[in-house]
Amino acid sequence: MGIIEEGKGKLKEAAGDLTDNTELEEEGRAQKEKGQADREADQHRAKAKAHEAEAKEKELEQEAAESAK
Repeated sequence: MGIIEEGKGKLKEAAGDLTDNTELEEEGRAQKEKGQADREADQHRAKAKAHEAEAKEKELEQEAAESAK
């Protein structure tokens, strides 16, 4: 889940900043960026599924109209 990874990354990044631990800060930044990318990918997949469902609905409407002729 992207949003969880993003949150964990933000926490690590902040902890690294507070403790002057650049390694932890960089790890947190990378984890945050991965979470953002995962979240964006999830959003794109959801959008694609919605378009797919809409296309299927239109296909069924077309088949019904053709069989009614």
